[in-house]
Amino acid sequence: MRLVAERTSHMTVDEFEQIASTAPETVTLEFIDGRIGEKAAPDGGRGASVRWLLRQCMQARPELALHPRQGLRVSAHGKGRAHPDGSLAPVDHFVDHGEWAQPDGVLMTVEVTSYDSDTDRRDRKAKPAAYATAGIPVYLLIDRDRCEVVVHTNPDPDAGRYRDVHTAWFGEQVTLPEPVGFSLDTEPLKKYVR
Repeated sequence: MRLVAERTSHMTVDEFEQIASTAPETVTLEFIDGRIGEKAAPDGGRGASVRWLLRQCMQARPELALHPRQGLRVSAHGKGRAHPDGSLAPVDHFVDHGEWAQPDGVLMTVEVTSYDSDTDRRDRKAKPAAYATAGIPVYLLIDRDRCEVVVHTNPDPDAGRYRDVHTAWFGEQVTLPEPVGFSLDTEPLKKYVR
């Protein structure tokens, strides 16, 4: 068994939460892999991608909801804080959880790439590691730069990675395995890229 070395940070989670709580409503901060970062505001295509997926989830699994931007405690020992573009969980799962909820009960997290310089590090590397370490069963990346959907499954929390990664081009049928358990026709995503 390989253990992931934790990056040390001069900032504690409590200090991060204090900073995040005083940030203006227009600023969304995250704390992943020992780094504080600002999550880019959604552009029109990114927002449309999330709304498209929200509709797909509602149709396929009406007992679940795709909760946009719910804060989650992620990474080793919950020492990270993330605001996924969506967290698939039971409809009332986050009632009374506050801004930073435990990831228990979250079936899938979703990120949609933004057109910024930090997308590669954040969405393709740091987020899958943080979500796998938190034990979230499925991580769905809608990668608008590469016009592909990447489905990460079978998390290995000790290694900080997903064991299985499936990539499909926009326009292909994508299966989201259990516990999500439905398929997506990704053709509409072609409309939401630059």
